[in-house]
Amino acid sequence: MIDVRLDNGGQGLIRVQDNGTGIAREEMSLAVTRHATSKIASLEDLERIRSYGFRGEALPSIASVSRFSLTSAARTADGGDAEAWHMELEFGRCVSEGPAALHRGTVIEVRDLFANVPARLKFLKTPATEFKRAQEWLTRLALARPKVGFRLASGSASGCERECLRFLPGQDVRTRLGVIWPELIMEALRPFDGERHGVRAHGFAALPEVAQLRGDRILLYVNGRIVSDKRLLAAVREAYKGRLTSRDYPQVILFVEMDAAEVDVNVHPAKSEVRFRDESAVFSAVLHAVQSALTTPLEASLGDRAPAVDAHPVEVPQASLLPPRPRGFWGTVDHAPIMADRFARSDAPDGDVWEVRQPAPRPQPDEDDGAMTAPPPFRSGLAEAPAAFGESALPPQVETPVPPSARPAKDVSPAVSVTASPVAEAAVAEAVTEAPAPVSIQEGDATPLRIGAFCYLGQVADTYLVVRDREGALLLIDQHAAHERVLYARLRRGAFSGTGQCLALPLELALHPAEQERAYALQETLAHMGFDVELSQGALLARSIPPSLNRAEARDFLREALAGRKDDLAGMFISLSCKGAIKAGQRLAPDEAAGLLQQWLETPERDYCPHGRPAVLRWDAGALERLFKRRQ
Repeated sequence: MIDVRLDNGGQGLIRVQDNGTGIAREEMSLAVTRHATSKIASLEDLERIRSYGFRGEALPSIASVSRFSLTSAARTADGGDAEAWHMELEFGRCVSEGPAALHRGTVIEVRDLFANVPARLKFLKTPATEFKRAQEWLTRLALARPKVGFRLASGSASGCERECLRFLPGQDVRTRLGVIWPELIMEALRPFDGERHGVRAHGFAALPEVAQLRGDRILLYVNGRIVSDKRLLAAVREAYKGRLTSRDYPQVILFVEMDAAEVDVNVHPAKSEVRFRDESAVFSAVLHAVQSALTTPLEASLGDRAPAVDAHPVEVPQASLLPPRPRGFWGTVDHAPIMADRFARSDAPDGDVWEVRQPAPRPQPDEDDGAMTAPPPFRSGLAEAPAAFGESALPPQVETPVPPSARPAKDVSPAVSVTASPVAEAAVAEAVTEAPAPVSIQEGDATPLRIGAFCYLGQVADTYLVVRDREGALLLIDQHAAHERVLYARLRRGAFSGTGQCLALPLELALHPAEQERAYALQETLAHMGFDVELSQGALLARSIPPSLNRAEARDFLREALAGRKDDLAGMFISLSCKGAIKAGQRLAPDEAAGLLQQWLETPERDYCPHGRPAVLRWDAGALERLFKRRQ
C-alpha cells in the first residue's frame, strides 16, 4: 500500500509512505548521495530495463532543494522487522540521524520545496494545478499496478486532511477506471487482447459514440511503464479511422507487452518516451487489437446480411414533386415501384362515394367514373450504375391490403362503391365546405414499410430516416451519412470502375504546370472512380464522370484532386462519395428510403460515414426512459 499526502499542492509538504521491504540502515546514506545508487548490475540489465528508472538520482535531487527526511524499517534475512532508522537533510546536508519508531516500510517527507532555489520556485503553478498533476500521475501509476493499493490525500496547514483518491489492493483495471471515468464511458468500454509479431496489446477501448474533444483519456503503457508515444497514438487513431471525426478523441487504455530488448526506454530524462526496434510490428499489433473491440451493439443487432424488403402500403408522393436523381442513384431500386396508392377519391359531384382500389399490375384510368389512379412510379430517366455488394432486386409489385373499414365482400370487383350513411354524408359535406383541399391518407396512417426485421416509419426534417429494429428500439439514420457510406464502399470495391456516364460535351479544365504532373499521376485512379480523362495542350478533358455526380460536382472534385488537397486514394474516395450522396433537406419517397436502407444495411462499417460522423443513433426502451426522466 502506498499512501501519499500533499499540502498546498506539494509546496508545503509531500509525504509518501509504503509498507514494503524498507531500506537497510547502512544503505540509507547512499540513497541520498548523488552518483552512489544504480539499479543496473550488469550490461544485460541495461539492455533489458524493466524498472521505471535505473540511475537512482531521484532522492538526492529532491533532498538538495528541500528539507528532507527519510525513515525506514528494513526486513531482516529471516523475514523479521529490523530497527527503524531516521535521517534528516536540509538542502542536501545531513543534519541528524538516529533510531525511529516505525513498524515496517518507508516514510519520506519533503518540506519547503525549492525554498533555496527561488528562480525555480516561481515557475510552479498554482497549488490546485500542481495537485491535479500529481493526482493524474498517481492515477496512471495505479492503473499500471492494480495489485498495489494507492491513497492520495490533500492536507491543510491546520493538519486536517481530505482523502481525494483511494484504490484498494487487488482491484482489476476496469474497476479502477470506474473510479476516475464517468459511468457513461464505462458502459461503452469494450475489452481487447491480441498478439501479433511477438507483441501483445490489451486493454479497453470505448465505443466511438462517447468520444470527446480532448485526448486526456488515451492512456498508453509499455511493459508497465507510463509513456507518451506518437506511434502508439497513431495506431489507436487509425483503429478509429472512419468512426470519429479528426477533431474527436476516443477513450482507450492500452497496455503493450513485449521483449524488453526490443524497446529503448533511455531516450527521455523522465523516461516518458520510448523507441521501438520494429515500429511497424508494434503499430500492426495495436491497430488490430483495438479494432477488434469496436464492433458496436447496433452492428450486431443489424447482422451481417441485410434482409429483403417486405413492402407494406405507404402513400407515394407524386413523382413531379420529387427532385431528379442522377443515373444509377438507387441501384436496383429503380427497376420497379415498391409501393402503390391505397385510396383514390371519387371526383363525382355528390362527393359521397369513395372507391377502394385493389392493386393491379398497371393501374389504368377509369373513364366512366372519373376516379383518380395511382401515379406512375418514380424513374430516374437514366441508366443505372452497377449494384453494390450483391444487391437483390426489389419486388416489382406490391400486394396492398385494404383497411378493415373499407374491405369489400368476397367476389366483388376491384373497384367497389361504398355509399356513405346520412350522418357520414353531412360530415363529408361540412368538411368539403370548410376545407375544399383534397383528402388523402397520410403516410403515418398506413402500415409501416418493413425491411426484413426493420420497420421504416418515415422521414424527419427531410434529413433523418426513422426506423424501428427487431428489438423495438428507435433508430434515427442520417440519410446523407448513410448514402456516403454506401457510395464509399462501392468505390473501394471498384463498383464504378469503367461505368462513368458519358458527357455530350467534355468537361474541360485548364491546368497549371504543377497540376499537369499530378494529372498524369492520377489518371489511373480517376479511371477507377469512373472518370474518363485525357490531357491535351495544358488542359484536362473529362469525357465521362461518375454516375453519382453532376457536372458541377465533378468539376469541383477534379479541382480538389489536382490541387493535392486529397493526397491519398481513401481521401479522394471520401470526397467523391460526399459530393455524390443525397443531401440533408432532400425529401425521399418511401420506396427511395427503403432502397437506401437496404443498401446501407448491406454495407460494412455502416454506423459511421467515411468522415467519422455517426450515421445512426439508437435508443432502446431503457435509453428512452432515461431521456424522459422515467428512471435514472
